[in-house]
Amino acid sequence: MFNQPLSRRHTLKGFAGAGAAAALLPGVVRAEEMTVLRARTLTDLKSLDPPLRSSPSDSDVVDAIYSRLIAFRPGDEWRWDLDAAEMIEQIDETRIAFRLRQGIRWTGGYGEMTAEDVKFSFERVIDPDLGAWSASDWSALDHVEVTGDLEGVIVLKEYFAPLWWSTLPWHTAAIVCKQAVEDAGGTFTTDPPATSGRYMLKDWQPNQRIVLGRNPDYYGTPAGFDEIQLLPIDDENAAELAFVAGEIDFTRIPASSLPRLREDPPEGGVLVIKPTLDYTWLGMNVDNPVLQDIRIRRAIQQAIDVDQILEAAYFGAALPATGIIGPGLLGHRDIEPPKPDPDAARALIAEAGAEGLVLTLDILASTTNAATAQIIQSNLADIGVEVSINQNDAGHFWSLGSESAGDMWKDVQLILNTYNMAPDPSWATAWFTCDQVGVWNWERWCDQEFSDLNASALTETDDAKRDEIYQHMQSLMWDSGAYAFITHGVAPSLHRDTVKPALLPDGTRFRLGEFEPA
Repeated sequence: MFNQPLSRRHTLKGFAGAGAAAALLPGVVRAEEMTVLRARTLTDLKSLDPPLRSSPSDSDVVDAIYSRLIAFRPGDEWRWDLDAAEMIEQIDETRIAFRLRQGIRWTGGYGEMTAEDVKFSFERVIDPDLGAWSASDWSALDHVEVTGDLEGVIVLKEYFAPLWWSTLPWHTAAIVCKQAVEDAGGTFTTDPPATSGRYMLKDWQPNQRIVLGRNPDYYGTPAGFDEIQLLPIDDENAAELAFVAGEIDFTRIPASSLPRLREDPPEGGVLVIKPTLDYTWLGMNVDNPVLQDIRIRRAIQQAIDVDQILEAAYFGAALPATGIIGPGLLGHRDIEPPKPDPDAARALIAEAGAEGLVLTLDILASTTNAATAQIIQSNLADIGVEVSINQNDAGHFWSLGSESAGDMWKDVQLILNTYNMAPDPSWATAWFTCDQVGVWNWERWCDQEFSDLNASALTETDDAKRDEIYQHMQSLMWDSGAYAFITHGVAPSLHRDTVKPALLPDGTRFRLGEFEPA
């Protein structure tokens, strides 16, 4: 069996700080004996079809209403547990045998989950007609062989190193009901025709709340709450105020609140701080006319003072990044972070004839991002580059670089971005390949060597070689001038002392279906 923790090199542990007193505000709403958890979510729903999900809320809900063969275990170390699978085993480099638990029921009267559902779910992701943005998660899949009602074999085209850490336990491997999806016409959005998780979608009021109810037919341990209410709040400061007011029971909070909350947490509140796998960087659209000159991009790289950013925006709680792969993971560049050199930056601007350059910087509106952007603005002003900051709400921001959303990408110049990460380096590099230009590669940088290395690393069986490949790939990113690495950040959150949250080790994600009353 492959249910083993990552090696010491691959293990990333969190740490927690807590402050608790007798709760004056209700942590769990109880109405007529019904327990209700209220949690902040970042955005509204867009699609609950697992391979087509496109917002953080989509992923939160998908995790709670569907089953997977295996699923990550909440805690401080990256481990996974069996979920819908009763057994799963890698037979050889290209075959993984599985057997489903008996009695997993679909909602909507669709009967029992079978191996045919697994085959349909996984093969559907790689169907080009579906257009799944996450199809690369299953790029090595050849087919799924059904060997019995509950048994099958996942057959790969070649060995796929990230399978156990960035495919099977994640949302793209959620199992959907074949018959129900076909009855729905092959795809769906916010009205899943059949689900099998601890919770089921009960109600959705766009831009107001998403309500999940306990699935009475769930095959495993029943859900901890009768109902979960997710409230879309894109601003972290507003979310913290909602927590203090007793309106929500769990939320991420801005790093700017850490100095205060460490000393004086809210009544009945528990502060948790975890190091994240996320990566934050300043990207530059190489297709934008004013940023096509690499000398300008390198000048911007050399002007940015990451230490200033970490002090102003993260209050000394985060470390500087040397790439997009964080400490503790295979592929991390264990090098000294670059230091700013404004004199060299000014010389490059002069050499490029770009004195008086005016740029825009797009950010997702948050206190941390605003503070980061203001330091970047100041750093670039010091080398004679004027920057105006555009603060975007979540709905607009996540469309900026997408060609499918229109022509907004043409106006993107500088963009401050943060992507989530799984505990395998391929999850970081996958979004910067040539085929991701205009999808998630908003810098529009296309380097064939990078793309080829990304593909080869997926099938490399030697971890030492994979480590070298991913380090070199990040060097290529830096050398392009299209990226200035900033930090992997921290993930602070607040929860009621009447709630037991189910956070994953990076603190940025959680298993909503496994939250329980304390």
